[in-house]
Amino acid sequence: MTAAITTMYEENYHVYGARKMWKELGRAGHQVARCTVERLMRAEGLKGVQRAKSPRTTRPRAETERPADLVERKFVAERPNQLWVADITYIRTYAGWVYAAFI
Repeated sequence: MTAAITTMYEENYHVYGARKMWKELGRAGHQVARCTVERLMRAEGLKGVQRAKSPRTTRPRAETERPADLVERKFVAERPNQLWVADITYIRTYAGWVYAAFI
């Protein structure tokens, strides 16, 4: 069973964890318990790819000071350079987190 797990692990680009590996083995006709797949993968040092946590961008609290709404939600300017609005967002990529700012 270890040979089958190792082969499937390599065929799937070293991405599958125990749960996906167990399902893939079942589709291939191998009847094996999920805990057995977990144990065998751990013994071989095989790990699936783990998703990164989302960054915690804000920590709202009642006592935290909020910036004033200087435009009172009216985002229309009568002339150029009268009103500037900015925002920032976080984008997850394979290389890590990318921060995009818009003005």
